[in-house]
Amino acid sequence: MGALGVLLAWCLAVSPAWAITAPELRSQRSLQDLQPDMHGRNLQQQEFLKASLAGFDLSGTDLRGAVFNSSDLRGTDLQGANLEDVVAFASHFEDADLRGAVLRNGMLMQSHFKGARIDGADFSDAVLDLPEQKALCQRATGTNPVSGVATRDSLACR
Repeated sequence: MGALGVLLAWCLAVSPAWAITAPELRSQRSLQDLQPDMHGRNLQQQEFLKASLAGFDLSGTDLRGAVFNSSDLRGTDLQGANLEDVVAFASHFEDADLRGAVLRNGMLMQSHFKGARIDGADFSDAVLDLPEQKALCQRATGTNPVSGVATRDSLACR
């Protein structure tokens, strides 16, 4: 083994290996363009991995097919946003404004909505943890202005 081989073997033995997964890399690229005021933007199919979007204005934003994985959307304005087919795993929507938002077919497992305003939100065919669904039903009112579906009906409230 030559000197270069010895040096390479030593580097591999003493240096920790660092790797970033493809979703983390894509998420970092997509977050570079985010600003606190993103009202009405097209963010379809964007990936937000561990993103801090707390307090952002995403009202009227097209987020169809977006992925929020362990993201913080506390206090975020999502009023009238299109979140159809969104995947939001282990994300925080506490105190977010989801009035008039469309979350049809959303995968919202392990996500939290305590204090979120949901008047007129459409959760049709969305997958939620049962305790979250029950808590949302306690304050579900209104009808979605786009789909015409009552929030209580979209959550299958009893």
